[in-house]
Amino acid sequence: MPQATIDELRRIRPDLVEPFTVHLPGARATVLGRLWGALSREPIPGITGRRHEADTLVITLEDGTRLTAPSSVADRFAIIPEDFTVTGPDGPVTDPARLLDALGRRTASVERLAAELDNSVANLALARAAHADTTTRAMEDSADAEQAVTDGHPQHPCCRTRTGLSVAEVLAYAPEHHPMVELALLAVPASRWQGTGDWPSELRDGDTFLMPLHPWQRDHVAVHHTDLMVMEGRTISARPLLSMRTLAPQNALPGCHIKTALDVQVTNYRRTISPVEVADGPPLSELVSAVVDKAGYGESLRVLRELGGGTVRVNGEPSSSLAAMVRESSERHLEPGEIAVPLTAVHATGATVVAGDPVRWLSDFAGLVLPPALTLLSMGVALEAHGQNTLVALREGRPVRVLYRDLDGVRIHPGRLAAHGFTLPPLAGSRAGDDENALRTKLFGGLLSGVFSELVDVLSRTRGADPEDLWAAVAKVGRHVYGELPTTTTGDAAAFFADTLPLKATIAMRLADNPGTARWIPVPNPMARHR
Repeated sequence: MPQATIDELRRIRPDLVEPFTVHLPGARATVLGRLWGALSREPIPGITGRRHEADTLVITLEDGTRLTAPSSVADRFAIIPEDFTVTGPDGPVTDPARLLDALGRRTASVERLAAELDNSVANLALARAAHADTTTRAMEDSADAEQAVTDGHPQHPCCRTRTGLSVAEVLAYAPEHHPMVELALLAVPASRWQGTGDWPSELRDGDTFLMPLHPWQRDHVAVHHTDLMVMEGRTISARPLLSMRTLAPQNALPGCHIKTALDVQVTNYRRTISPVEVADGPPLSELVSAVVDKAGYGESLRVLRELGGGTVRVNGEPSSSLAAMVRESSERHLEPGEIAVPLTAVHATGATVVAGDPVRWLSDFAGLVLPPALTLLSMGVALEAHGQNTLVALREGRPVRVLYRDLDGVRIHPGRLAAHGFTLPPLAGSRAGDDENALRTKLFGGLLSGVFSELVDVLSRTRGADPEDLWAAVAKVGRHVYGELPTTTTGDAAAFFADTLPLKATIAMRLADNPGTARWIPVPNPMARHR
């Protein structure tokens, strides 16, 4: 994979060959270190034991083989040295795919993951190479903040997997390369359209619906549907946001973002748009917004509503590859002088956007997000509030409100919802259920194990704040919220302050027969000490 990337760079971007080569060892070590961290805590087939010997972690495999490396590298959010290696029976292991191979499994899922790890290494090196000779880009607007995440997911070994994209396409479409993308418009006759919500009038031509189409999808998918026409000479210029397949139009659809289908694997999943997501987006948006308003938190937490969506019927069935959604943009909920920053970008940029005392900053942020999020949980709505879906609106570096997007990950408890006077609208998906543990896992796995853990890490590392002081500030807000909520939420409060929190087992998922199904493991909960 690295040599193939170098060969393609020589043809299309020879200026990047040298910086790519320079950054390749560090990228390989980063992915290797994150894989080592996953092996240290996840239920991985082939691993039979783990123990610590002084500062070394020893992992024992089924055949008795020992793998060793520093324990500190296995820590979440560890800063991984460029010369990091894992010691195996035959000497140092420097390549993530070789470490995976050491597990002794020869399955299709292992081969698939090995290719994903290679792809992640190459694209991580490419991202770092593209930023090698530039100073930190100023965040002049929210799209700049979205594109500020060079290294991708802060824990996942597949942090920069872009399976399906060539090197040229990564440079042309990935947000870390700051491109402008020209979205095509696919003309869809009304008889072929299956839509929900309000489709913008700007994207209609009489009875024909104009679907924004990612150029990769146009070139690799729509080209096989010759019965549909791509509009000649009409495109929408847009900047790709953190997820790559959601984009901010520059001179069209003011106040909106466009989510496009993209048959490319980014990190864990192929980024198509299911017919279920199209159908449920607008009604879920209205439901969650109504619950937020009834809870009294419409000012501190704003939901970026899915306004409308559509998919093309192919052979009578709605296609997940020819689909798009229109969502409220973050700018719609900002005041002059404010910028919306995805929480994972705060971590990725070393908290350069944070102003003032870090403990006070985190306390203020917790005061914005925890009261509505925990109250919504008590009312039957669990947000998937991880660092990509959750944004903080900043004014002069201080948090003033929280924005939440992507309703597809929300989980609903119909009984709790009904107890607060809400009726669940008809939904096509299976996101509603009575499992309270699943409800709590959805919220706490993203918001506590994800967002707050990232923020504590970066604020302690870059601002010298004591992690215990930071977690104590978060716990204080949590105690206050649960002190005000009805006693029926005692189970939620107990989970919030439990000894462990749920963390997504990313590599165990990729090695499973069904890699799209979420798997969770328990990790220590720092707030247990601050009950």
